[in-house]
Amino acid sequence: MHFTSTQKRSAAWAAVLLGVVTVLWLLAPVLTPFVVAAILAYALTPVVDWLDKMGKGRLPRLLAVVLVELVFLLLLLAIALLIVPILVKQMPLLREQVPPLLHQINNFLAPKLAAMGLQVSLDVAGIRAFLMEHLNTNMQDSVGQLLASVKMGGSVALSVLGNAVLIPVVLFYLLMDWRRLMDSLHNLIPPSMRATFDSFTHEADEVLGQYLHGQMLVMIVLAVFYSIGLALFGLDLALPIGVFTGLAVAIPYVGFGLGLILALLAGFLEFSAQAGHVSVLVMVTVVYGLGQLLESFVLTPRLVGERIGLHPLAVIFALMAFGHLLGFVGVLIALPLSAVLLVAIRRVRTAYIASPLYQE
Repeated sequence: MHFTSTQKRSAAWAAVLLGVVTVLWLLAPVLTPFVVAAILAYALTPVVDWLDKMGKGRLPRLLAVVLVELVFLLLLLAIALLIVPILVKQMPLLREQVPPLLHQINNFLAPKLAAMGLQVSLDVAGIRAFLMEHLNTNMQDSVGQLLASVKMGGSVALSVLGNAVLIPVVLFYLLMDWRRLMDSLHNLIPPSMRATFDSFTHEADEVLGQYLHGQMLVMIVLAVFYSIGLALFGLDLALPIGVFTGLAVAIPYVGFGLGLILALLAGFLEFSAQAGHVSVLVMVTVVYGLGQLLESFVLTPRLVGERIGLHPLAVIFALMAFGHLLGFVGVLIALPLSAVLLVAIRRVRTAYIASPLYQE
């Protein structure tokens, strides 16, 4: 059985692709910091190049990389520090509200459980003493006790700390050598295929640029929406919680979940003595329910999906599919990777329509 040169070439590329996928699959547990750093390097390299161009050779690339990475890390730190005023204000309120909150819970649950034939009563005094003791202890002691009580706490903390250190280091080297790395990869492409490869990467760059712009717009709109929505319900910490929730939606599900928990905590502590817990539940249901609908069915499909050419249903499917296959990292890279795949699908479709297989 004889194979044509085209068939041999296709089989060789298929084998290479299979080998790369296999290696990536086997190394998946350690790839997270490198994948995150590569995504950040792709997004930040144009800024470094712009500083290089503005400096006209007088600004060393090393200084431009350090400056860009430092500003980026400071922005991330600023977003994380939005939680600080929330905790500073809520901890004293939490100490004040624990006793009446426990009594309310006991008074609410006891009759309902008794009607079901369950004679259960909360040890309000004991729970109160336990919570007050831990609320008055040093925060570091509480964190230490929490980690010690979880068998995997130490390894999880070590993994998080390791990634927090490794990602900026990998990002620094990638920003320094990004163009050289891309040139090295480009030289591996056979000369006969470089024109097609360059055309594909150029189109993919344009699509990914549209994705980044669209994602930034989504974050800004949601930060404004959550801040105004919570403020209309009279929440004192509406601005930091709203801004944090809006900006953190860049991490799908995690940002929304943290914002929801912070809003619930702040609402229960601030409104419990005024209008009861119903108003808090109404506030969270209305603001975060509408916010999730706005993000999932309007903003992300319109500002991100349409910009990269993905149908709203394709956006939802991509998030679910990549999340199922790759977990958290899959959700994080679902849309940008789908944008690149869309470019490839368009080209395959064009080649198929022009092929004899279709025209026969």
